[in-house]
Amino acid sequence: MPLVNVLVNGRAYTVACDDGEEEHLRELGAFLDKRVRELTASVGQVGDSRLILMAGLLVADELSEALAHLEERDREIATLKNLSAAAADTLQESENRIAEALESAASRIEAIAASVGAP
Repeated sequence: MPLVNVLVNGRAYTVACDDGEEEHLRELGAFLDKRVRELTASVGQVGDSRLILMAGLLVADELSEALAHLEERDREIATLKNLSAAAADTLQESENRIAEALESAASRIEAIAASVGAP
């Protein structure tokens, strides 16, 4: 199991990860470090634990919002799928009525042609 050094607020943390996940873990660490540095700029140095907690809460809030937006999009997609299915049903019903009307018209035309051609 590989070990990766992640630098957050100037401190190195060694974290284990699965094979092949090293670069992703480094990117996540850099993301968290960026949040901690932003917090440090606004609230100052209040201790590593507190800064990491606050950054974690900010990231959790962003994730919560993203998940809420995702759920909203999923509901919109479901609504659009339902509307699409309803439109397809309506289209099929319209096609059936048109086919019936054409068959009826063809029958009348054949009857008229037969009566005109009869002696």
